[in-house]
Amino acid sequence: MRVIIAGCGRAGSRLAVDLVAEGHDVRLIDRSPRARKLLPDGFPGQFHEGNGYSRAVLEATGIQHADAFVAVTSGDNSNIVSARTAKETYRVPVVLARIYDPRSADIYRDLGIPTIASVRWTVHEIHRMLLHRHLTPEITFGNGETVLVRSLLPAYLTGRRLTEFDVDGEIRVVEVTRAGRSRVPAHDTPAESGDLVTFAVAATALGRLRAFLDKELGT
Repeated sequence: MRVIIAGCGRAGSRLAVDLVAEGHDVRLIDRSPRARKLLPDGFPGQFHEGNGYSRAVLEATGIQHADAFVAVTSGDNSNIVSARTAKETYRVPVVLARIYDPRSADIYRDLGIPTIASVRWTVHEIHRMLLHRHLTPEITFGNGETVLVRSLLPAYLTGRRLTEFDVDGEIRVVEVTRAGRSRVPAHDTPAESGDLVTFAVAATALGRLRAFLDKELGT
């Protein structure tokens, strides 16, 4: 997976180190060349000096082929602009951003960009969201503790009641789109082939949902 990280501070550098240790292709962007010093000697990823919203810099990182973009600079405005550029101009599949001012969350929400609030930010949380990229949050609530995700149900689940997928306090089916029409499922609504299901999920349960869907897919 190619991940581009805008911001090589303590958060960005730690995330980069964790990702390259797992074999991912990581490219960092930071305005200060001194930020490179936060990376360990022999760091195999790339470091690019410049703004995370500069198209020239982004294209130098190979953003056209990126799987994910993470904005963790020290400023909300920079993070908003760079995340929006990655999402709207380069169509990066997964875009995540850190925020300092909770009032900025509404801006990101309108843009469809999941956020992690500074106070509750951890490398582990960003890392987890990247790993569950096929369950990319459509909407996040609070500081990201609860998310809405959508997933096309595998054919193996056809005929089972949608409410069987609920896990009390962790996972809830809240909507199903079938043949282009949305509905709130009743207790006995069966799954049909091609159903696109919306789950309300505790952020800590994304791994459980993913494991369930992967198991049903036989992967």
